[in-house]
Amino acid sequence: RSHSWMNRFRRLLVRWEKREDTFLAMVHLALGLITWFHFLLR
Repeated sequence: RSHSWMNRFRRLLVRWEKREDTFLAMVHLALGLITWFHFLLR
């Protein structure tokens, strides 16, 4: 389920970032937003 939620973030799906650290930062941001919205809507 988490992977399908992450696919909503097009920036992660296509991987526009060339540097690994910026890609990892976007992954962390996406997971933080997913977690925040998941608990907010509960």
